[in-house]
Order: sequence, then structure tokens, then C-alpha cells
Amino acid sequence: MQWLIDFTPGIEAPADLDGPVLWFGFHQQKLLLDNSTGQLPFAGELASNVLRSQYLGQFADGTHCFSAELDASQPLPEQYRSLNLRHAYGQLADAHFGVAARAIQIMNWEREHLFCGHCGTPTQRKPGERARVCPSCGQLAYPRLVPAIMVLVRKDNQLLLARSPHFPPGMFSALAGFVEPGETLEQTVHREVLEEVGLRVKNLRYFASQSWPFPHSMMIAFFADYESGELSPDGVEIEAAGFYPLEALPTLPGPISIAHHLIQAGIAEINGSLTTS
Repeated sequence: MQWLIDFTPGIEAPADLDGPVLWFGFHQQKLLLDNSTGQLPFAGELASNVLRSQYLGQFADGTHCFSAELDASQPLPEQYRSLNLRHAYGQLADAHFGVAARAIQIMNWEREHLFCGHCGTPTQRKPGERARVCPSCGQLAYPRLVPAIMVLVRKDNQLLLARSPHFPPGMFSALAGFVEPGETLEQTVHREVLEEVGLRVKNLRYFASQSWPFPHSMMIAFFADYESGELSPDGVEIEAAGFYPLEALPTLPGPISIAHHLIQAGIAEINGSLTTS
């Protein structure tokens, strides 16, 4: 996965906007693709039934990017087809998928904060910031991110993999959980592993992070080593778990998720240690 993209975020479109414009349009939470090209639409206007649009920024080649929300009560314009953002992975360039993830989060945030949560007054965009401000009480609303950790635990030459009840049949992944108020990321790793599978871990190492726009999370991934405890899935969030040798791994997550890259890095680490031992 391409973690970094050659894209400069922006809040307000330049007054002298020139160059191509790429639209990340959504209809009923689904991304629009041009029927004739199968790609994102390049156009001065996306469609006549746009409720709101937001400037997102610019690619290094000069292409400006906008998000747009089409009126869900109106039929999808004939020149477009729509698909779930998850299914767009692999159909779009990595850079375009990354901006699409930004676009849907900003679009949903703005729609959910059209009115002040404190006094109910209609809010306004705040110039120079990605924020909405209440003209009555001054309450500010910024886009929300929910941090979550993911951790791949190693015990000797085995990896701890688990499955949640909502996973596709047969699929296992690394452990994950949301950060609670007052916690550090490291504290969350220790708590989640203990709560979900009854183990204690040590030697936490940061791996990478990923924006996860389903709906607005930030996933921060770690490696850790087994320290102590007997494996005991909680039966609620985790229905099955085990330490798996590399020759007997279960079905793993696809490359859209940081879990895939974390597990592949864990496999490479074990293979490296076996080779040099």
C-alpha cells in the first residue's frame, strides 16, 4: 500500500483556480465514477443536484480536488455509476483512493454539523480552517477522528491471529480496539490484548498508521511480543484466536487494510530471523 501520496491538502480553493479539476462525488454514500471512463469525473461541474462541495487540495501535477455530495433523494445522473468506497480499492490509483477517503469523511462531517450541537443555530464555515462555527454562541466543530490501535503479537515463530464475529467466514486478523479517553496508545494495546484474549505483552514497536474512513477512524499499528498468560478469547469481540506458525496461517485480510501489511511484515520478520539463526 502506498502510505504517502503526492498531495497537498487545502481548505479554500485558490481564487485564480486553473488546471484540471477532479471530483470525488458521492451519492447515497457511494463514490461516483464516470460511465465512459470508469474513473473519477474530470469536469468543471459534477452535476446539477450537488448539495455541498468542499475543496480538498491539489496533486503535484496541478490537479485540484473537490468532494461533493449529491442529493440522495434524486436519482443518480445517467453519466455516472456508483460503488461502495471499499470496492473502489484496486479500481482507483492508490493516490486517488487516499483522497477519496479524505473526501467522504469531510463530506459526512460537514453534513452532520450544519447546526450547532450546543444551541441549535445553523453553523457557518470558518474561513481559513476546516471548521464550522456557530454565529450565535461561537461553538466550533472540527472533523472528528477516532484513534484505534492494531497489534500483531509474536510468540517465538508464531503469530497471534483472531477473528471477530463480523469477519468474513474463515478470516483471521491482528487484534484491534479503540482508544479510550485518558489512554495512551501503548496503554490501549496492553488493555485490548488483555481484555480480548487474556494475554500480557511486551516490547511494543510502532509499525505504521492508516486512515480508515469507515466511518472516521485512524488505525495505528504495532508489533508486540508475548509475555505471559493463557489464551482465552472473550467470546464477545473475539470468537476464536490462536498462535499460528507460518506454514499454517488462516485466511488473512486483503491489501486494503493495514492489517494485511502488518501481518506480511510480521511474516517477513520471522522469516528473516529463521534465515539468520
